[in-house]
Amino acid sequence: MQATTLPMSAGWGWILQGYALFRRQPMAMLFWSVTTSFLINIGSLIPILGQVALVALTPLLTFLTLCACRNLEHNVRMLPSLWLQPIKGTGVARPLLRLGLAYLGATFTAAAIATMLFWSQLLATLESQADKPDYAALSQAMTGPLIVFGLFYVVISALFWHTPALVGWHRLPLRRALFYSMVACWRNKLPIVTYVASWAALYFGFHWLIEQLAAAGVAGATLGWIALPVDILITALLYCSFYPIYTTIFRAPQAPDSTADQPGERQ
Repeated sequence: MQATTLPMSAGWGWILQGYALFRRQPMAMLFWSVTTSFLINIGSLIPILGQVALVALTPLLTFLTLCACRNLEHNVRMLPSLWLQPIKGTGVARPLLRLGLAYLGATFTAAAIATMLFWSQLLATLESQADKPDYAALSQAMTGPLIVFGLFYVVISALFWHTPALVGWHRLPLRRALFYSMVACWRNKLPIVTYVASWAALYFGFHWLIEQLAAAGVAGATLGWIALPVDILITALLYCSFYPIYTTIFRAPQAPDSTADQPGERQ
């Protein structure tokens, strides 16, 4: 398996190709965006276990997103029954769940290391605020751990970026999938940086505009009605752009049948 090395401009191309996919069946991807947002909100309401479950399920949800985008590419109408079809009777659910546990373990380890490196500083800050919390001091104390965790997470993201597709479509063992994903990300680091920076600029730029409108006196309810659908749209477009990243770096998967992904289908 070979990973193609693409120019920096490919980062823009992935977004444009994702937009083209979205235009084929916008309601289907908006539905998926709402569904995943609902799952995230439900998970956030359950202390610890909810967040743990969300992290562990991330590779499986990513694989379902990729399969849906593949159907969009081949003009397969995304009926409700097709969203879970790729993991029904295909034998990929268990490897994807193991991948999710590995992702959870890597994320937890990175967070633990980042915290332990600054443990004495964090503990001293907490002890000094036993009576009256100083949120500015707490924020400053958390800066170091967050930076270290962010650096670790860059490596974790590269390891797990392509693994849902490599495990689900290629049926690669976990170690090989992690290796190929890391190599692919390293070879395409410039377009990936362009891609991430573009989405970050779009997302934070939109929310900066919302903050400016709020400062100008626009009612919060009005801004909420504006921000919510736009966030759902941005998420749907983001999901659609995942698929061209994979298909331009690796060989695109075969077209599915007219109804759904077939068990055992591989590249």
